[in-house]
Amino acid sequence: MIFDPRAQGLFGGLFGVLIVASAIGYGLQLRYGSGSARGTIDNLNARIRAWWVMIALIAVAFLVGRTAVIVLFGLASFAALREFVTLTPTRRGDHVALALAFFVVLPLQYYLIAIDWYGFYAIFIPVYVFLLLPIVAALRGDTTNFIGRVAEVQWGLMITVYCVSHVPALLTLPIPGYDNRLFLIAFLVLVVQASDVLQYVWGSFWAGTRSRRNCRRRRRWRGFVGASPARPCLARRCGG
Repeated sequence: MIFDPRAQGLFGGLFGVLIVASAIGYGLQLRYGSGSARGTIDNLNARIRAWWVMIALIAVAFLVGRTAVIVLFGLASFAALREFVTLTPTRRGDHVALALAFFVVLPLQYYLIAIDWYGFYAIFIPVYVFLLLPIVAALRGDTTNFIGRVAEVQWGLMITVYCVSHVPALLTLPIPGYDNRLFLIAFLVLVVQASDVLQYVWGSFWAGTRSRRNCRRRRRWRGFVGASPARPCLARRCGG
């Protein structure tokens, strides 16, 4: 897939944009690095560095092949689930359920993606895992906030494993007009990351009203508006 001229053009364009963005970040660091905007500029440069790593990993995965792409997103799911669990309160009674989630459910979901068993991976987590995890947790005998704790593990799997695993699944689904499905994955990644960066930049440099009272300081309505143009613009560039 990576040897497709369109794919080479895509990654070449992405690396070109990253070079320009890195130069801009370096210039901002030199000019405003010692002022009140230092924290914002440092955060922006950290995001640009993260883009370098992310695009490089995706390029290498597509160069190696389909299995490498599935493994890459599997590792991303593992990291995301780990982050999710660190943000949610757990008890000793959850340890078996969490071990199953990390070391059984997650790899099995991606194995089903790898063997292209659509009829099973589409229902494995939302049906079978949702039914079995509460049973496993109940056998531990810890009833304190039982429903809330089980729901956190279930929906953590849904968000970080089930949803993310459908990104590499695009490589196996028969979609008319998309012989090279690299562009579908590229479109998804670019839209999410570009929206995040634009929202951060607009929310940081142009103050305004918070979008919600309990949201983070930079989650403002201007940031929401600034992130919106990324979606239709990238859709046109990626052929969406």
